[in-house]
Amino acid sequence: MLRRLTISNYLLIDGLDLPLGEGLSIITGETGSGKSILLGALGLATGERAESG
Repeated sequence: MLRRLTISNYLLIDGLDLPLGEGLSIITGETGSGKSILLGALGLATGERAESG
């Protein structure tokens, strides 16, 4: 189980420390707030390949 997500110096995220509790965690926010960037960082952390371009 993922208990904490820490991101630093990734695209628009200077620093983030996100504790995750048991059960379902939902990430919400306005358009352009960085939800997809956060999920992209999580993908890289779990072994997903970065897109080249």
